[in-house]
Amino acid sequence: MIALATDHLIFQLTSGESIPCSAEMISIEIVGNSAGLIDAEMLRNAAAAVFHYFKVELERHTVTVGEFALALEKVLRNFGLTLYADESQPFAKKVLISDLCHLARESDSSLELFFFPRLRDELRARLRESPRLLRFRGLRRCVKQLAGAQRWSGRCELIQDQIVGYLRECLTAEAEQKGCALLVE
Repeated sequence: MIALATDHLIFQLTSGESIPCSAEMISIEIVGNSAGLIDAEMLRNAAAAVFHYFKVELERHTVTVGEFALALEKVLRNFGLTLYADESQPFAKKVLISDLCHLARESDSSLELFFFPRLRDELRARLRESPRLLRFRGLRRCVKQLAGAQRWSGRCELIQDQIVGYLRECLTAEAEQKGCALLVE
């Protein structure tokens, strides 16, 4: 019997075959068409971490491709990335990001008066692109800008709650939401 290289695990395929592979070799197989959409270095490091987990921490020499894929997916999900087996849509369309500070700057002269209608228009425009996740970032800076505050205050807290509540209501009211998740940060 030939000794298994220290940087390899035996991967069991669904067909029943067993193939020795390194972490880099298996990540290419799992990722497929997503390879160009995720930073190669991050993918390599994530695959190496999962490989290390099975090989060193669990002291396993054999793992199914499904187990490895689930562990890799979990690691990537913790970094805010998601792999989909169906790549009919580009990854960038699945997560859309809007900058709340930019929206607040566009309504600067009238502060809150035009901010909320502009926010609803942005939400509607983004939902037309059928994202899986709609992410609004820069909430804290946006709130301070709308409140005209240098430091966080009770008024800032109130405006923050209004923005988050308004986004929730708008998302719920839209027919195009189709399972879209909302993240406000």
